[in-house]
Amino acid sequence: MSSILQTAERSSHLDPSENVIFQRHLIAYKEASQLISGTVLEIGSGEGYGIMELASKAEKYIAIDKYDAPIKEDLKDQNKFEFHKMNVPPLRFDDNSVDYVVSFQVIEHIQDDEEFVKEIHRVLKPGGTLILTTPNILMSLSRNPWHIREYNPIEMKDILKTSFSDIKMQGVYGNEKVMKYYEENKRSVENIRKWDVLNLEKNLPRWLLQIPYDILNRFNRHKLQDHNEKLVDEVKYTDYSIKPMNNTCLDYFCIATKE
Repeated sequence: MSSILQTAERSSHLDPSENVIFQRHLIAYKEASQLISGTVLEIGSGEGYGIMELASKAEKYIAIDKYDAPIKEDLKDQNKFEFHKMNVPPLRFDDNSVDYVVSFQVIEHIQDDEEFVKEIHRVLKPGGTLILTTPNILMSLSRNPWHIREYNPIEMKDILKTSFSDIKMQGVYGNEKVMKYYEENKRSVENIRKWDVLNLEKNLPRWLLQIPYDILNRFNRHKLQDHNEKLVDEVKYTDYSIKPMNNTCLDYFCIATKE
């Protein structure tokens, strides 16, 4: 199996400097694990840590990603588990075939986001549910060149409304510990941006910025860990919560049901 492309976009619990963002992603899986059942499709399984949170709650679990994923052998041996390497959209699954679709931190990478949502709606059974997260652009600290776009609250609901009418908009929030890290990160990012006198961050094509962004992002996370080691190490998924969405959520946590 080939290795997964390692970028700052693919959070790993193996790097201590990424703990704060990893725990922020983990809370979404913890919440989804209380909601799912039946046949579950995860779009964008990444490092695979979410599979371990969700697969046991499903009668059948289908994971897809554009890269190979490190799947544990005990899961491979289960008839209820499948992994497919594919780019999306489209989704190469039958109409009305799954009960839940889980897609965390993916839609911001999709060129045709309306078609992406349409395809999710198509494969869901009537009464089936999409659970989706993506960053809130109002809380992003810089342009992320790995993202095709990010959404404000109105845009987030509008893209879901292209296929769904039953939509519940919630958000992922951090407690004082998380927000202290956020403010430290914000100051650090602002110090880096001071050197961008030509405003390259906003003006260069995404593909030219991706590698420099990746290098600076990892440098910044390690610097933050060095200066705030206790804080970075101690953040847990329980330091995040999911509540009704407003402008200050870190991520959107959206639940859309097919009628």
